[in-house]
Amino acid sequence: MNTAYISLGSNIGTREGYLEKAINILGSHGKIEVTKRSSIYETDPVGFTEQGEFLNMVIEIRTSLSPETLLHQCLQVEVDLGREREFKWGPRIIDLDILLYDDKMIESENLLIPHPRMQERAFVLVPLIEVAPNLEHPSIHAPLVDFLDEIPDKEGVRLWKQINGEGAFVHSES
Repeated sequence: MNTAYISLGSNIGTREGYLEKAINILGSHGKIEVTKRSSIYETDPVGFTEQGEFLNMVIEIRTSLSPETLLHQCLQVEVDLGREREFKWGPRIIDLDILLYDDKMIESENLLIPHPRMQERAFVLVPLIEVAPNLEHPSIHAPLVDFLDEIPDKEGVRLWKQINGEGAFVHSES
């Protein structure tokens, strides 16, 4: 079995509902087990900023799928939930990105692991470190928490719904 980390984001419609549906679809696959979930964070958009705020989170999974097959499954979840890719960094119903897959480094036409910009993005690192606080970047061999310390715009990532120790959410929005 392999361990992978997937980032989820949504900024259209029932954002939390789309996150939950995506996790449920992935978890219903016979070769994917969702083992951990981060809290949900509300985040400012990056790139194209004239759009609504995102809800972001990270899940840890155990899988026997290859990285390429896992990517195909993630893209299928996006299609099943109605994602349309209109332009880069545009609004989206759901976005799934494979951040890490074991300690592998993969570079193909369709897949880059580790995710090429994860160490620059607080909206990815904050929930990823919550799920796996001792992870290291596999190609740079540095703790991910060190990268988070270097990111200046962490205030754009706000706790929206906190996970408690048993995997249930406690709403923290004021």
